[in-house]
Amino acid sequence: MKNTIKNFAIFALVAFTTFSFTTIDGNKKEIKIDKSKVVWKGYKVTGSHEGNIAIQSGSLTFEEEKLTGGEFVIDMTTINTTDLEGEYKGKLDGHLKSDDFFGVANHPTATLVFKDVTTSGKNAYTVSGDLTIKGKTNPVTFTISIYGSKATASLKIDRTKYDVRYGSTSFFDGLKDKAIYDEFDLVADLEF
Repeated sequence: MKNTIKNFAIFALVAFTTFSFTTIDGNKKEIKIDKSKVVWKGYKVTGSHEGNIAIQSGSLTFEEEKLTGGEFVIDMTTINTTDLEGEYKGKLDGHLKSDDFFGVANHPTATLVFKDVTTSGKNAYTVSGDLTIKGKTNPVTFTISIYGSKATASLKIDRTKYDVRYGSTSFFDGLKDKAIYDEFDLVADLEF
């Protein structure tokens, strides 16, 4: 009987210690990719172009309704232009997929992994994360707002950090009105 009580006490002590130092993973909510969208906008000296790109997979992690993490995979093969039609649309879409820009044949996906999330206001968070495009990873910081089962985020990305140099005055002289600005915008409207 003493051994049974002793074994039970040891078991209870081990269980208590294990549960005391084990954190329960947050509530991971998968992104509904068919109801979410990512819009991009790039700028050049003579104007701008915009389009969209599909989310391949994604999730946001919450602990007690507070955002604590997230990760996304973007399908780079879906990048397309929405402000052009016909031949010009086809040419720009093809150029964006080429090695001059995103090289989607060799780099079909891009990823974003949240590293740190801090509350910055009611329903708003500042996120620091790692963005990988064309196999190159760089830190990014952006704001995401959460409203019920929806979220909105805006990112400004310096394409030259990901070896996307075409038309950049940071690397080429004499481009004049053919110059394309280094930064482009991404706006994500998410549903989970």
